[in-house]
Amino acid sequence: MFEHFFQCPYCWEEISMLLDPSVTATYVEDCEVCCNPIQISTRFEAGDLVGFEALNIEQ
Repeated sequence: MFEHFFQCPYCWEEISMLLDPSVTATYVEDCEVCCNPIQISTRFEAGDLVGFEALNIEQ
């Protein structure tokens, strides 16, 4: 697990999430600032984060 910082697609605040390299599915997690649901997609190769996307699920 490691901490990843990114900008919330709703409130534009910088937030952080703990990412687990063993999780390969897309999932939804709430913003720690505005509480809106964010669709998180990650891609890891050899334990390194090579792709990250945080989307507004209401688009």
